[in-house]
Amino acid sequence: MLNRDLLYKAVENFNIEIDARAYERLDIFAEMLVETNRSFNLTAITQPDEVTVKHFADCLSLFGFADIPKNSKIIDVGTGAGFPGLVLKLARPDIDMTFLDGTGKKLGFISGVLEAAGEKGTILHKRAEEAARLPEYRERYDFATARAVAAMPALCEYCLPFVKKGGSFIAMKSAQGDEELALAGGAVSLLGGRTDKVFDFELTGGLPRKIIIIKKISQTPTKYPRASAQISKKPLK
Repeated sequence: MLNRDLLYKAVENFNIEIDARAYERLDIFAEMLVETNRSFNLTAITQPDEVTVKHFADCLSLFGFADIPKNSKIIDVGTGAGFPGLVLKLARPDIDMTFLDGTGKKLGFISGVLEAAGEKGTILHKRAEEAARLPEYRERYDFATARAVAAMPALCEYCLPFVKKGGSFIAMKSAQGDEELALAGGAVSLLGGRTDKVFDFELTGGLPRKIIIIKKISQTPTKYPRASAQISKKPLK
């Protein structure tokens, strides 16, 4: 299913190496993604080369810009069909990954892929704003990741409460990330973060992408995150 040569070429610019076993696990994911998508909508991208670049290479690019130490504890917020969390986990099984989503069918799909690939992860079927208030998840993670979930002001409120002091929230965005980040400056500060690094790059085919890394420098005030309706209607400024 995956185009091996294209995947290797797409990630070599990020100094990322994928061994044969990791590729096999990722290919299992890709095949199950397309097969499951016939009966349950997981992605609009189904052509092998597009899946290879727009989903898998895109997610793997994170390793080229963020230093993820061995055995890091990561929560993928709004993981959906497993992007980027499942791609990261299958490429790096040492990662302690939590998959958070409000849709049980998508989490069921992730569980199936993990089982087929012989890997394990934590499946968390909750809304982000609810899970982030529970002590077993709040400020317990080295990293939070999110891809194609929400605009940055809201995304920071959903994700930063999970990150422990000294950790980072990593947002994977398209080229429009600059405008979103400018609007999120107040939210980042209020929630205990500081914009650390912003990387602009292109995937194979000239597709513009942006990775925003926000460092957690202090605890998130207990009143955040707010209810989802408040986050949507009155984004932090």
